[in-house]
Amino acid sequence: MPATLHVQVIRGWPRRAEAVTLELPAGATVEDAVVASGFGIEGISGYAVHGERASGATLLQDGDRVELLRPLQVDPKEARRRRAAAGKPG
Repeated sequence: MPATLHVQVIRGWPRRAEAVTLELPAGATVEDAVVASGFGIEGISGYAVHGERASGATLLQDGDRVELLRPLQVDPKEARRRRAAAGKPG
């Protein structure tokens, strides 16, 4: 295991994202990465590592990408129903 890990922390909004690359000690967790990123956790509903749901205690590996998840604004199934009812593709 390397002595340090290089990880990326990403938070996003519609049509915009912000990322920071960090060097953390081996054994670092998702929570460690989030704190080191300087991103606030307001509006964050959870975390993912490479798109897989993770907890703050999840251990990171070199090259991991930590994603800060926001709550859904609209249920995807409901959005599809609305588009279908309006006759819009997509």
